[in-house]
Amino acid sequence: MVRDGYIYGLSLLAVAAAVAWATHGWLWAIVPVLLAAFFLWFFRDPKREIPTGEGLIVSPGDGLVTETVTLATPEGPRQRISIFLSVFDVHVNRSPISGVLTSVRYQKGLYLNAMNPASADRNEQNIVTVRGEGIEVVFKQIAGLLARRIVFNLREGDNVARGQRVGLIKFGSRVDVLLPAEAVLHVKTGQRVRGGASILAVMPEGKRA
Repeated sequence: MVRDGYIYGLSLLAVAAAVAWATHGWLWAIVPVLLAAFFLWFFRDPKREIPTGEGLIVSPGDGLVTETVTLATPEGPRQRISIFLSVFDVHVNRSPISGVLTSVRYQKGLYLNAMNPASADRNEQNIVTVRGEGIEVVFKQIAGLLARRIVFNLREGDNVARGQRVGLIKFGSRVDVLLPAEAVLHVKTGQRVRGGASILAVMPEGKRA
Protein backbone atom coordinates (compact mmCIF):
# COMPACT_ATOMS: atom_id res chain seq x y z
CA MET A 1 0.00 0.00 0.00
CA VAL A 2 1.33 3.43 -0.97
CA ARG A 3 1.34 5.91 1.94
CA ASP A 4 -1.16 8.15 0.12
CA GLY A 5 -3.73 5.36 0.40
CA TYR A 6 -3.59 5.47 4.18
CA ILE A 7 -3.75 9.27 4.17
CA TYR A 8 -6.85 9.45 1.95
CA GLY A 9 -8.47 6.31 3.34
CA LEU A 10 -8.10 7.06 7.04
CA SER A 11 -9.08 10.71 6.53
CA LEU A 12 -12.30 9.68 4.82
CA LEU A 13 -13.04 7.09 7.50
CA ALA A 14 -12.66 9.86 10.06
CA VAL A 15 -15.10 11.98 8.05
CA ALA A 16 -17.52 9.03 7.94
CA ALA A 17 -17.31 8.63 11.72
CA ALA A 18 -17.93 12.37 12.23
CA VAL A 19 -20.93 12.31 9.88
CA ALA A 20 -22.36 9.23 11.63
CA TRP A 21 -21.95 10.90 15.02
CA ALA A 22 -23.53 14.15 13.82
CA THR A 23 -26.50 12.46 12.15
CA HIS A 24 -26.90 9.66 14.71
CA GLY A 25 -26.75 7.06 11.95
CA TRP A 26 -24.54 5.56 9.23
CA LEU A 27 -26.74 6.33 6.21
CA TRP A 28 -24.99 9.60 5.31
CA ALA A 29 -21.61 8.07 6.13
CA ILE A 30 -21.86 5.46 3.36
CA VAL A 31 -20.39 7.78 0.70
CA PRO A 32 -17.14 8.63 2.58
CA VAL A 33 -16.79 4.95 3.57
CA LEU A 34 -17.04 3.91 -0.09
CA LEU A 35 -14.56 6.60 -1.10
CA ALA A 36 -12.17 5.43 1.64
CA ALA A 37 -12.40 1.87 0.31
CA PHE A 38 -11.71 3.12 -3.23
CA PHE A 39 -8.58 5.05 -2.21
CA LEU A 40 -7.23 2.15 -0.16
CA TRP A 41 -7.70 -0.07 -3.21
CA PHE A 42 -6.42 2.47 -5.73
CA PHE A 43 -3.10 3.01 -3.94
CA ARG A 44 -2.35 -0.69 -3.70
CA ASP A 45 1.28 -1.70 -4.27
CA PRO A 46 1.50 -5.43 -5.04
CA LYS A 47 4.79 -7.31 -4.98
CA ARG A 48 6.16 -8.23 -8.39
CA GLU A 49 8.54 -10.93 -9.60
CA ILE A 50 11.25 -8.99 -11.46
CA PRO A 51 12.71 -10.82 -14.50
CA THR A 52 16.44 -11.51 -14.44
CA GLY A 53 18.78 -11.60 -17.42
CA GLU A 54 21.00 -9.36 -19.49
CA GLY A 55 19.55 -6.59 -21.65
CA LEU A 56 15.97 -6.85 -20.37
CA ILE A 57 13.80 -3.72 -20.36
CA VAL A 58 10.69 -4.07 -18.19
CA SER A 59 7.53 -2.02 -18.08
CA PRO A 60 7.62 1.02 -15.76
CA GLY A 61 3.88 0.75 -15.17
CA ASP A 62 0.71 -1.33 -15.35
CA GLY A 63 -1.67 -0.73 -18.20
CA LEU A 64 -2.54 -1.14 -21.86
CA VAL A 65 0.02 -0.76 -24.65
CA THR A 66 -1.59 1.80 -26.95
CA GLU A 67 1.26 2.44 -29.37
CA THR A 68 4.65 1.19 -30.54
CA VAL A 69 6.33 3.53 -33.00
CA THR A 70 9.77 4.56 -34.27
CA LEU A 71 10.66 8.23 -33.79
CA ALA A 72 13.37 10.50 -35.16
CA THR A 73 15.18 12.26 -32.30
CA PRO A 74 18.28 14.51 -32.15
CA GLU A 75 20.16 11.46 -30.81
CA GLY A 76 18.99 9.27 -33.68
CA PRO A 77 16.03 6.89 -34.18
CA ARG A 78 14.27 5.62 -31.05
CA GLN A 79 11.38 3.28 -30.43
CA ARG A 80 8.52 4.51 -28.24
CA ILE A 81 6.13 2.31 -26.33
CA SER A 82 3.09 4.10 -24.88
CA ILE A 83 1.20 2.57 -21.95
CA PHE A 84 -2.17 3.89 -20.78
CA LEU A 85 -3.02 3.56 -17.08
CA SER A 86 -6.71 3.74 -16.25
CA VAL A 87 -8.05 4.42 -12.75
CA PHE A 88 -8.35 0.64 -12.34
CA ASP A 89 -4.63 -0.03 -12.83
CA VAL A 90 -1.85 -0.03 -10.25
CA HIS A 91 -0.24 3.42 -10.47
CA VAL A 92 3.12 2.70 -8.83
CA ASN A 93 5.95 3.27 -11.34
CA ARG A 94 9.15 1.23 -11.56
CA SER A 95 12.53 1.57 -13.24
CA PRO A 96 12.72 -0.25 -16.61
CA ILE A 97 16.43 -1.14 -16.20
CA SER A 98 19.20 -1.11 -13.61
CA GLY A 99 21.57 1.82 -13.78
CA VAL A 100 22.10 5.46 -12.86
CA LEU A 101 19.58 8.26 -13.23
CA THR A 102 21.47 10.59 -15.55
CA SER A 103 18.59 13.05 -15.95
CA VAL A 104 15.34 13.84 -14.13
CA ARG A 105 13.37 16.72 -15.64
CA TYR A 106 9.90 17.90 -14.65
CA GLN A 107 7.86 19.71 -17.32
CA LYS A 108 4.68 21.67 -16.67
CA GLY A 109 1.89 21.23 -19.16
CA LEU A 110 -1.73 20.50 -19.97
CA TYR A 111 -4.04 17.70 -18.79
CA LEU A 112 -5.23 16.25 -22.08
CA ASN A 113 -6.73 12.77 -22.12
CA ALA A 114 -3.80 10.35 -21.80
CA MET A 115 -5.12 8.43 -24.84
CA ASN A 116 -4.55 11.53 -26.98
CA PRO A 117 -1.19 11.26 -28.82
CA ALA A 118 -0.60 14.99 -28.19
CA SER A 119 -0.41 14.29 -24.44
CA ALA A 120 3.06 12.76 -24.96
CA ASP A 121 4.51 16.24 -25.54
CA ARG A 122 1.97 18.72 -24.17
CA ASN A 123 0.87 17.28 -20.82
CA GLU A 124 2.48 17.71 -17.43
CA GLN A 125 5.25 15.10 -17.22
CA ASN A 126 8.40 13.90 -15.54
CA ILE A 127 11.13 12.76 -17.95
CA VAL A 128 13.68 10.31 -16.56
CA THR A 129 16.80 8.95 -18.26
CA VAL A 130 18.42 5.76 -16.96
CA ARG A 131 21.82 4.58 -18.14
CA GLY A 132 23.09 1.10 -17.31
CA GLU A 133 23.74 -2.42 -18.60
CA GLY A 134 25.05 -0.85 -21.81
CA ILE A 135 21.61 0.67 -22.50
CA GLU A 136 20.05 4.11 -22.19
CA VAL A 137 16.29 4.21 -21.61
CA VAL A 138 14.07 7.25 -21.17
CA PHE A 139 10.67 6.95 -19.55
CA LYS A 140 8.05 9.63 -19.03
CA GLN A 141 5.45 9.84 -16.29
CA ILE A 142 2.67 11.73 -18.07
CA ALA A 143 -0.32 13.21 -16.27
CA GLY A 144 -3.72 12.45 -17.77
CA LEU A 145 -7.16 14.03 -17.77
CA LEU A 146 -7.76 13.34 -14.06
CA ALA A 147 -4.17 13.29 -12.79
CA ARG A 148 -2.90 16.41 -11.10
CA ARG A 149 0.22 15.17 -9.38
CA ILE A 150 3.26 13.20 -10.45
CA VAL A 151 5.40 11.71 -7.69
CA PHE A 152 9.06 10.77 -8.22
CA ASN A 153 11.11 9.74 -5.21
CA LEU A 154 14.69 9.78 -6.56
CA ARG A 155 17.21 12.31 -7.88
CA GLU A 156 19.80 12.58 -10.63
CA GLY A 157 22.83 10.48 -9.79
CA ASP A 158 20.88 7.87 -7.81
CA ASN A 159 21.34 4.20 -8.62
CA VAL A 160 18.26 2.13 -9.38
CA ALA A 161 17.60 -1.57 -9.85
CA ARG A 162 15.44 -3.02 -12.59
CA GLY A 163 11.84 -3.05 -11.34
CA GLN A 164 12.59 -0.79 -8.36
CA ARG A 165 9.72 1.45 -7.26
CA VAL A 166 10.47 5.06 -8.21
CA GLY A 167 7.16 6.93 -7.82
CA LEU A 168 3.58 7.08 -9.07
CA ILE A 169 1.07 9.13 -11.03
CA LYS A 170 -2.18 9.80 -9.24
CA PHE A 171 -5.29 8.67 -11.15
CA GLY A 172 -5.59 8.22 -14.92
CA SER A 173 -2.26 8.65 -16.68
CA ARG A 174 0.25 7.44 -19.25
CA VAL A 175 3.82 6.16 -19.31
CA ASP A 176 6.01 6.42 -22.41
CA VAL A 177 9.25 4.47 -22.79
CA LEU A 178 11.91 5.49 -25.33
CA LEU A 179 14.20 2.62 -26.32
CA PRO A 180 17.19 2.28 -28.65
CA ALA A 181 16.21 1.49 -32.24
CA GLU A 182 18.07 -1.83 -31.97
CA ALA A 183 15.97 -3.13 -29.07
CA VAL A 184 13.80 -6.16 -29.94
CA LEU A 185 10.22 -5.52 -28.81
CA HIS A 186 8.37 -8.20 -26.84
CA VAL A 187 5.01 -6.41 -26.72
CA LYS A 188 2.49 -5.12 -29.22
CA THR A 189 -0.42 -2.70 -29.30
CA GLY A 190 -3.43 -3.93 -27.34
CA GLN A 191 -1.39 -6.01 -24.90
CA ARG A 192 -1.65 -5.48 -21.15
CA VAL A 193 1.56 -5.17 -19.14
CA ARG A 194 2.49 -5.14 -15.45
CA GLY A 195 5.03 -2.74 -13.96
CA GLY A 196 8.35 -4.37 -13.16
CA ALA A 197 7.19 -7.82 -14.30
CA SER A 198 6.43 -7.54 -18.04
CA ILE A 199 9.36 -7.49 -20.47
CA LEU A 200 8.88 -4.72 -23.03
CA ALA A 201 12.03 -5.37 -25.05
CA VAL A 202 15.45 -6.98 -25.06
CA MET A 203 18.66 -5.26 -26.15
CA PRO A 204 20.83 -7.70 -28.15
CA GLU A 205 24.23 -8.29 -26.60
CA GLY A 206 26.15 -6.99 -29.58
CA LYS A 207 24.20 -3.71 -29.54
CA ARG A 208 24.95 -2.77 -25.93
CA ALA A 209 27.50 -0.01 -25.41
